[in-house]
Amino acid sequence: MSTDNTMSRRKAIGSIGAVLATTIVSPTLANGLENVDTTPATAPEDPTTKYVRPPFKEQTQPWPGLVSKMDPRPDHGEKSYKGSGRLKGRKALITGGDSGMGRAAAIAYAREGADVAINYYPTEEEDAKEVIALIKAEGRKAIAIPGDLRDETFCKKLVEEAVKALGGLDILVNNAARQQTQESILDITSEAFDATMKTNIYAPFWITKAALPHLKPGASIIGTSSQQAYDPSAELYDYAQTKAATTSYVKSLAKQLGPKGIRVNGVAPGPIWTPLQVSGGATMEKLKQFGGDTPLGRPGQPVELASIYVQLAANDASYATGQVYGAAGGGGQP
Repeated sequence: MSTDNTMSRRKAIGSIGAVLATTIVSPTLANGLENVDTTPATAPEDPTTKYVRPPFKEQTQPWPGLVSKMDPRPDHGEKSYKGSGRLKGRKALITGGDSGMGRAAAIAYAREGADVAINYYPTEEEDAKEVIALIKAEGRKAIAIPGDLRDETFCKKLVEEAVKALGGLDILVNNAARQQTQESILDITSEAFDATMKTNIYAPFWITKAALPHLKPGASIIGTSSQQAYDPSAELYDYAQTKAATTSYVKSLAKQLGPKGIRVNGVAPGPIWTPLQVSGGATMEKLKQFGGDTPLGRPGQPVELASIYVQLAANDASYATGQVYGAAGGGGQP
């Protein structure tokens, strides 16, 4: 047999094999191509330069402060947070939902498919309106319930109104807090101490008690603690102990409600750029260098914690309860 004939037969057999392979494999390849992820790749971001670094301008506001008057304005995810339906159909109540981590959680929850009720102090109406508009823009229910959390009667009413307006309750985020810096314990009046305790400890107690009869297995309670619970600053004597109490109630309540299928977790931020800082929560010297002493060299932005609040409320975190998730730029201990 000649070399030419041998090569011709090989080519013919190869061609037949290729046709058979295409006939057999192409449907599979076609199906595979349909499932190929065509989402554009995202480049890694340097966390040290992702957001603004100190020094910050000197600025003060009356308590409790407004996002709209901060310079620079914090990022709560207004433009950057992208949802994927992780909380579709859920119903959430968030205290302090007008600014800070509460606002970031409200925006994220809405973009994940949840209906959201937010509470805020009446003087924060300007910020609250922005949040309500953002929630509605996602086609979700947005409920605004202003009021003073230092009032037990209002706390009970808050839950009643939220449950009625939302048609139930699946997620409770006890986030609102009062923080006022004082150099010495001698400078803290009993009235100021009482206001901090009622806002940060009593209110979550009252609200959780009122909400519990409405929570079913699969529900989540999330408390906002702080790095201050583990490494308190000298000038935040009263605030720091309330955050230690928050961490403790998260762990205690998780043990109590675990058998009922209700998860309780906490988030412990480090220095985050929020109205707390410019409305009496930090000295001017500390404000100007706020977050600069962290390993990342800057304060965090509320949006950088949004995904933690989502994760702790989502079904795929079903084994996480009694946990405190830290986000402190390299500091803190949780």
